[in-house]
Amino acid sequence: MTATTAEPPEAAAAPRDRHPQRWLILGVICLAQLTVLLDNTVLSVAIPSLTRELDATSSDIQWMINAYSLVQSGLLLTAGSAADRYGRKKMLTTGLVLFGVGSLAAGLAQSSTQLIAARAGMGIGGALLMTTTLAVVVQIFDEDERVRAIGLWATVNSLGFAAGPLLGGFMLNHFWWGSIFLINLPVALLGVIAVVRLVPESKNPQGDRPDLVGAALSTVGMASVVYAIISGPEHGWTSAHVLVAAGVGLSVLAAFTVYELRIPYPMLDMHFFRNKQFVGAVTGAILVAFGMGGSLYLLTQHLQFVLGYEPLEAGLRTAPLAVAVVVLNTVGLGARLHAKLGTPGTILAGMSMMAGGLAVIAVFGGHAYSGMFTGLVLMGAGISFSMPAMANAIMSAIPPEKAGVGAGINGTLAEFGNGLGVAVLGAVLNARFAALVAVSATSFPAAMAAAGSAGERQRISDAFASGLETSQLVGAAAVLLGGAIAAALLWRAERADSGKPAPAAADPTATDPASA
Repeated sequence: MTATTAEPPEAAAAPRDRHPQRWLILGVICLAQLTVLLDNTVLSVAIPSLTRELDATSSDIQWMINAYSLVQSGLLLTAGSAADRYGRKKMLTTGLVLFGVGSLAAGLAQSSTQLIAARAGMGIGGALLMTTTLAVVVQIFDEDERVRAIGLWATVNSLGFAAGPLLGGFMLNHFWWGSIFLINLPVALLGVIAVVRLVPESKNPQGDRPDLVGAALSTVGMASVVYAIISGPEHGWTSAHVLVAAGVGLSVLAAFTVYELRIPYPMLDMHFFRNKQFVGAVTGAILVAFGMGGSLYLLTQHLQFVLGYEPLEAGLRTAPLAVAVVVLNTVGLGARLHAKLGTPGTILAGMSMMAGGLAVIAVFGGHAYSGMFTGLVLMGAGISFSMPAMANAIMSAIPPEKAGVGAGINGTLAEFGNGLGVAVLGAVLNARFAALVAVSATSFPAAMAAAGSAGERQRISDAFASGLETSQLVGAAAVLLGGAIAAALLWRAERADSGKPAPAAADPTATDPASA
C-alpha cells in the first residue's frame, strides 16, 4: 500500500481516535516521570546531611545513589515487557504504589543500610514508571500529535536529571533530609487517582514473556562491576576484594549475553548491536548520562564542602544546567541544528560542547563559582542538542514493531551510564583526594574533623578541589571520545544505507491493541 492510499483513512480516523483528555493525561504522566527522574539526582545535595546524621561513608553514599539506578536499569526491559503483556495501566499504577511505599521507607530510614534497601525498592517502582509512561504517550496520541507530545515528555526527562539538586536544596533548607523522599507521597497518591480515572488500559496479549532470569543476571552483573569500581580507592585496584567483584560482574554479564542470544523472548535482543546506527547512538547516550550524572554528583558536594554554600544555595547554583536544557528544548534550537547538520553532526557538536563544559568546570570551577556557571551552561546546551538526536537515532534503528523495546534499551543504558558516572568519577575523585591527604578518613568531613590547624584544613580543601578537577577532566575526555565514536558510526551507517530502498511502513495498530 502506498502512502497516497494510506493517508485518507488515517486522516479520517485520527479525530475519532483521539482521547478527549489526552493532554491532561500527558500532564499526569509527566508529573510521575519528573518525580522518578528527580530522585536520580535529588539525593546528591543531601550528601553532607546524610554524612552527619547517618554517619555514612563515601561508599555508603554511592550505594544510596547506585542502588536506585542499578535496580531500575536492570528491570527496565522486563518492566516494559510485563506492561505490554499484562496491561500498561496496571503496571503504571503498580509502579506508582511501589515508588510511594519505597519513598516512605526511605524518608523514615534510621541507618545507611535501611536507606540503601529503600532506594532499591524505589528502583523497582521507578522501572515500571519509566517504561509505561512513554508507552501510554504513544497509545493516546495519534501520529499528528505524537511528536509534540513525546517532545514535551523528553523535555521533562531532561529537566528531571538537572533540577533534582534545586528541589533537594529547597527541602533541606526548610526540613530534615527525609523530606526529600516524603515529598513523593502526595505526588504518587495523586498519580494513582489520576491514572485510575483517566488512563485507558492497553496491552498486547501476544507480547513477549518477561525475562526474569535476564533481569536478575543484568542487575547482579552491573552491581558487581560498579561495586568493584566503588571499592577500588579503598581496597586498591589490584586487591583480591576488587578483582573478585569485577570478575564476578564480568562473568555474569557474559552469561547474560549468552542467555539472551539463546532464548526466544530476550530482554535485550543482542542482534541490535549489529546495527552501526544503534551502537553509535547507544554509545553517545551512555556517555552523556555518564558525564551528567557523575558531574552533578560531585559538583553538589564541591559547592557545599569546598565553596561553603548551604544546600539550597548549592541547588540553585546547579540550576543553569536545567535552565539551558529547558530553554533550548522549548525554542527548538536543537531541532533546527539537527535539520542543518544531520544526526551525526548534531551529536558530535552537542557532546563536544558538553565535554567543553566539563573541562571549563575542571579548570576554572575549583575555587570560584563563575567558572562552574559557564561550564554548567555549556553542558546544558550540549545535552539539549545531543540527547534528542540520540533518542531519534536509537528509535530509527529499531523496527517499528520493537519501538517499546527500543525505548527500554535507551532507558536501561542511560540509567547504567548515570550510575557508572557516579561510580567512576567518584572513584577518581576519591583516589586523587586520598593520594593528596595523609589522613585516615573515609570522607571529606571526616578528614576536616581530623585536621588540627587552619593550614591543614586548607590543604584538605585544596585536595578535594584537585580531585574534582581530575574527575571532571576524565569525564570530559570520555564524553568527547564518545561523541567522536558515535558520530563516526552514524556516518558509516548513513553511507551504508544511502543506496538501500526505504523499508515499508509498519501497521501502527498491529502490536498495540487497546481495550476498554
